Amino acid sequence: MSVYTESGTIAVIGAGLIGAAAAWQLARRGHRVTLIERATPAHDGGSSHGSARIFRHAYPDPFYAGLVGQARRDWDDLESEAQTALITRTDAVDFGVVRDVPRLAEVLAEVGVRHEVLPARAARERWPQIGFDTDVLWHEGAGVLDAAESVAAMARLALEAGAQLWTDWPVARVTEFGGRYELVAEDGRVLDADRVVVAAGGWLPSLLPNLPLPEGFRRALPPFAVHQEQTFHFPYRDGFAERTWPTIIHKSDAMQVYALPGGTDAGHIGQKVAEYGAGRLIRDASAGDRRVSSANRRRVTEYVERYLPGLSPRPYGESSCVWTVTPTEDFVIDCAGGITVVSACSGHGAKFAPLIGRVAADVATGHDIPARFRTGSALAG
Repeated sequence: MSVYTESGTIAVIGAGLIGAAAAWQLARRGHRVTLIERATPAHDGGSSHGSARIFRHAYPDPFYAGLVGQARRDWDDLESEAQTALITRTDAVDFGVVRDVPRLAEVLAEVGVRHEVLPARAARERWPQIGFDTDVLWHEGAGVLDAAESVAAMARLALEAGAQLWTDWPVARVTEFGGRYELVAEDGRVLDADRVVVAAGGWLPSLLPNLPLPEGFRRALPPFAVHQEQTFHFPYRDGFAERTWPTIIHKSDAMQVYALPGGTDAGHIGQKVAEYGAGRLIRDASAGDRRVSSANRRRVTEYVERYLPGLSPRPYGESSCVWTVTPTEDFVIDCAGGITVVSACSGHGAKFAPLIGRVAADVATGHDIPARFRTGSALAG
């Protein structure tokens, strides 16, 4: 059955963090928007579920560090309009022989973020729950964002501004007819739209061949690798739950680990801890099975035992998360004709969601594409 919408409709594929943000930004500007989701917003088969993602300013690239400050203003705008808090402030610490603390401090000074570099001993005195092994960078303004609640808030605001939300609508292909686009679901249902924003996350690699994109544009896109990552929740030891726990990024020669308060995912009784980039490569998000590697569980548990004395090294919860990664870990926002392709990914995109949604809305409505996100750009991540 065909469903032809009114002229001027923009279809947004994917109701995760980026798709919901784009739909909200477009709808609040008065555009007719249909937000399409293959399941339900922030479902646990994708990348935008759960209550705990790190919001941080520390990047070795001034572009991204500065972009976080811009994103913070968009989060403030979203929280004000939604009348709900979505980021919980914790501040942040970075350390490890592979984490370039002097460079991070230099960049934070450049973008105007208050920070401090502490010797490991002084840092252990301030945060005895963490076993620092190098100098430590602390910076303020970091925190934990609730991904699922953020999706819900942006989708709600989009609907209140007049958008439609179609769930259980997996897009199989998009075809072009006379300057308009026909979106076909896997069961044959059809939506007609003037423009399309593709924010399909872990389903992007399988959807790309089924989009009417010029071959030159398609070849210029970076490869998108999809990984099934895994996270673990460890309970606080007695006396450590009441302490202030900053978000943690620790990069050593052996492994790269991040940790943060687990939020509602962890019942507020523990920390979410994960090894960065340790998941297995999968074809796309539909191939994920949500299984957790016993070898990775053992590695992360051993890490907690050595470096996080404020936690009991016995995980009480675990989950998997799909990540889409570009070779440089940079984002892509680009368009060809009436199709805008967005992938704000690589495990660090959540903190930029409302800003990327705003940029995607700009690009979809004819504004210039930021050079740093344009297809084929070479960024230092």
